[in-house]
Order: sequence, then structure tokens, then C-alpha cells
Amino acid sequence: MSAYVHVYSLDLPPIHAREVLRYMGARETTEEVSALLTECIEELGETLTCRVCWREIDVRIDGKGLDLGFAKTESRALSQNLKDCDRAILFAATTGLGIDRLITRYTRISPARALCFDAIGAERIEALCDAFCERMEEKYQKSGFGLRPRFSPGYGDLPLSLQRDIFNVLDCPKRIGLSLNESLIMSPTKSVTAFVGVSRQD
Repeated sequence: MSAYVHVYSLDLPPIHAREVLRYMGARETTEEVSALLTECIEELGETLTCRVCWREIDVRIDGKGLDLGFAKTESRALSQNLKDCDRAILFAATTGLGIDRLITRYTRISPARALCFDAIGAERIEALCDAFCERMEEKYQKSGFGLRPRFSPGYGDLPLSLQRDIFNVLDCPKRIGLSLNESLIMSPTKSVTAFVGVSRQD
């Protein structure tokens, strides 16, 4: 296991309009909604700062639970996700504060626009996580390893309280400007932490 924390700045593919509309809860696309989305995308411009910090961790599963090196958990869901893995990628990703500022700006004066920016932020952080995992997949496949689907605190029985340990081991505030408050809420809000199991391919 390498204790070194890597930091990546990633370029993302164009915004997937259909995904944004899904996050908005728009069952059908109207000219008004399409125009709003187009305007918000134009206003967003180069606001996002997409960054990821990550490191490899050792994984040991026994009868008492899961030993991650920096923390232990009894989560059965994560243990199942990391079954047959002796190491994993631990990462934190964020799209930056810009999208939060836009959501806050429009919450009172244009709730519809605030909703649209919130949906864009949700689509962008998912796109960032996908782009990072694809990059890691290419990296590890060269050595004969494959990656499991990512798994985040709050999924299944994996407690959100594990966030504190994740932030400490990745040093998220220093590495990518991502902080965690006492209520375990991340800032910027369009951020994700996750585990990705690494297993040898047959």
C-alpha cells in the first residue's frame, strides 16, 4: 500500500442534458425547461474546479468486520463489495464552490434556476467520479487488475461517521479544499468520497 495521496484535476465530458433533467424531476422536456437549462449551462461556464485526491489502502476482512488500515468497520455491505480484494482505492472528489454559490444566489430570487443548478451539480459530480474511475480502470488493467463499483459512506450499513477518518487520511481540506462539518456535511456540497475495490482479473 502506498501512503502517498495523489491529486488529479480532471476534464469532464459535456453536460448530459437528459441526466440533468432527471435530477430535476422533469418527466417531460418543455421549451421553457430546455431554455432554462441552456441558460444555466451558459452561466456556469468555467465555474467548476474538478479535483480528486486518492490513495491505495490495504483491505483485510475477518469475522469481526473490515480492517481498512486507517479505520475498522462492521459494514456487511462494504465487506461484500470488497470481497476478494486485498486493497482498494480511497478517493474524495469535488466540483468546487462555484456551483454552491450559484445555487445560493438563486434560491430566493429564482427557485427554478436554483433547482437547475443543483441538478447540474449532481450530474457533474457523478461525471467526475465516473471519469476518475475510468482513469483508474485503465491504470490498473495494465497490471492485470480490475475495479469494483464505487461504494460511499451512507450506502447500505456503512456509517457516515466514517467520513471523519476518510477526511483525516486523505487530508481533504489541504489537498482539494474539501471540508467536513460537525453534522458530517461536506463543503463544497457537490462532493463524494468512496471506496473502489481492486481485484486481480482471471
